[in-house]
Amino acid sequence: MSAPSGDGARTGARLRVAVAGGGWAGCAAAVALANKGVEVILFEAARTLGGRARGVEVRGLALDNGQHILLGAYAESLRMMRQVGVDPDAAMLRLPVQMRYPAGGDGMDFVAPRLPAPLHLAFALLRAKGLARADKLALARFNSAGRWMGWKLDVDCTVAELLERFDQTERLTTLMWRPLCIAALNTPPERASANVFLAVLRDSLGARRRAASDMLLPRVAMGALFPEPAGAWLVREGHAVHPGVKVASIARAGGGWRLATSAGDEQVDAVVLATPASISAALLAPFAGCAALLTQLDGFTHEPIATCYLQYAPGTRLDLPFYALLDDPQGGRWGQFVFDRAQLDPAQDGLLAVVVSAAGAAAALPREALASAIAAQLAQDFGRPELGLPVWTQLITEKRATFTCAPGLLRPDNATPLPGVVLAGDYTASDYPATLETAVRSGQAAATAILAYGALPREKRSLSHDNGEPTSGSVQ
Repeated sequence: MSAPSGDGARTGARLRVAVAGGGWAGCAAAVALANKGVEVILFEAARTLGGRARGVEVRGLALDNGQHILLGAYAESLRMMRQVGVDPDAAMLRLPVQMRYPAGGDGMDFVAPRLPAPLHLAFALLRAKGLARADKLALARFNSAGRWMGWKLDVDCTVAELLERFDQTERLTTLMWRPLCIAALNTPPERASANVFLAVLRDSLGARRRAASDMLLPRVAMGALFPEPAGAWLVREGHAVHPGVKVASIARAGGGWRLATSAGDEQVDAVVLATPASISAALLAPFAGCAALLTQLDGFTHEPIATCYLQYAPGTRLDLPFYALLDDPQGGRWGQFVFDRAQLDPAQDGLLAVVVSAAGAAAALPREALASAIAAQLAQDFGRPELGLPVWTQLITEKRATFTCAPGLLRPDNATPLPGVVLAGDYTASDYPATLETAVRSGQAAATAILAYGALPREKRSLSHDNGEPTSGSVQ
């Protein structure tokens, strides 16, 4: 999927920008730049766009490398989907915010009615089943305190410390706060940033619009939700998209940059590095002025996410599109959410998807053992023995799904010490965790930085020896 990129010559004063990385951040940056009249060349090392939210083929089914939930608060993601021709209302199932466990167990049933905010949450709390009066009062107290303090602490701490500070009950923590924290931050409450967690609650449960708290379940593969339509849109607009092409190095060349790629060299005015932090660090490593940035990029630790697909006989269904599951790793219960894929895509009849976030311990198990344990958990929770005997299972583990969202984590800005080179990715500075919305916003911020750079007179786009020249004779 590409359009001719020419021999590297610029047409008039039109800025020519390379975007390295075709995930959600890279695609967002490319579309935002193209929309402002910039000539864009998008490179993606994989053969398909999407990055860590991509499609895979399993036994003839078009699945994802992980099951996702988006939020109505993801305004920029939804806007960019529409810009490239995707109708979010058709591409995703919109549900009111909820935390619903299988009936008959020791869970809870919390679902918001479609009323204006914040009435929808007040009514949901009043009608919630499985919560004692003390649990409901604790939740109401936490919500009020969050609004009063603007959903932000002066000094960050862990989510576990935050919940203890606001006297959240053990049951409410187990059934709501812990699964929400793990799902949103992919980091256990004992290690997760309270301020990042509060930012997610601010823009969802604490939002002024009820729709912001809605949960959006993709009906289509993640690639078809934004990256692939973005690539097609770029090509239609006359830009170049090169899947299967890796950027190996960048080097200063005259007033711009030369990229060495697996398909040859490319001359551009500016570069967006929308690659993972470790790869961006490798591309920036030869430049003396990037030492402090490299320390940040190399300082991230990561958390895995595992998704177990379980195929059952045709017609096997759950009553709801998805349920929360009560996990207990010490008891061999790993699943945290289960999705009935047939209610999202009729072609996936009898297919369930179970998500295990912050899956470090789960990923250490043999694949067959983990899948068997998840099937047994489903059979027990739903009281349906047939769920313990799937026709087949497929476990997909994304080992570096997100960075560990720890308190006080310093994330790099989009800008780098190299003029005309910026970063984009869900790991860049933000009050959000590593979500699709964070990636999109980072891509937009990178585009804004590139446009500001492009507006400078050409003589001011020069690099000093200290920050622009490699530490050795060439960039490898």
